[in-house]
Amino acid sequence: MIIGGLFLIYKSTHEIHNKLEGEEEGGIKGKVHSFVGIIVQILILDIVFSLDSVITAVGMADHIEIMIAAVVIAVVIMLISAGTISNFVNNHPTVKMLALSFLLLIGVSLLAEGLDQHIPKGYIYFAMAFSVLVEVLNLKMKGKSRKPVTLRDTPHENK
Repeated sequence: MIIGGLFLIYKSTHEIHNKLEGEEEGGIKGKVHSFVGIIVQILILDIVFSLDSVITAVGMADHIEIMIAAVVIAVVIMLISAGTISNFVNNHPTVKMLALSFLLLIGVSLLAEGLDQHIPKGYIYFAMAFSVLVEVLNLKMKGKSRKPVTLRDTPHENK
């Protein structure tokens, strides 16, 4: 849990920094990641989130069959919805920042759990739910306030 938490804290902090700071002048436009590096990062994230899900399932169910079914259903739902959610997050920069903040929060929570410091899940879930509610309100407000953009004023013709 400590390694997973530190990994999430590092990756989310790094991504938030890149989103806020942007490219440095004269710097390399895009960092090239190796195929193996990307696969290792995906595996680490999968292990961290799978382990957390399994621990949660063990705490909630008494039967192994229910635990296995819950984890399998969760993975199927994630696979089905991943593309749609990814597109939505990429089209809304504030949602992307919120998602990165959630990863940072989960990383801190995992680190604390790994160091035997219990943070009640209710506090974490409430903070996340409240943040999502505020973001939904912001998106609704932004959607209603958008007006068509006029590129140039054209003189009105008399008919």
